[in-house]
Amino acid sequence: MLGYTPDEKLRQEQLRALRRKWLKDQELSPREPVLPPTKKGPVERFWNNFLQERSLWRIYTFKAYNGGVFALTRVLIPAWIVHYYVKYHIETKPYANVILKPRLFPGDTILETGEVIPSMEETNKVHH
Repeated sequence: MLGYTPDEKLRQEQLRALRRKWLKDQELSPREPVLPPTKKGPVERFWNNFLQERSLWRIYTFKAYNGGVFALTRVLIPAWIVHYYVKYHIETKPYANVILKPRLFPGDTILETGEVIPSMEETNKVHH
């Protein structure tokens, strides 16, 4: 026996027709999907109004953003670079602005107040 029997051929043809119909049913019409209208919340309404072309909020926000970018890239970062270079590379003293307080020893006099630093008492007079 060669080939399919008439029953098998009919079954194959019916399956092909069913697949074609199923694939055609999967295509959406221009009216689909049909979604019920949703009520927008305050944030979504604000955002949709904000995204409108040439709205006042959008214009001012864009200007503020551009001003911030300009200030950061043209003022703050270059000022930081200049400050870093001056602080760590041009100053003659090492570590630039670090100033040590003068040391005080027992018996020294503080010039501003005239106070005399008392001598330190020994805590251990006897060694173990």
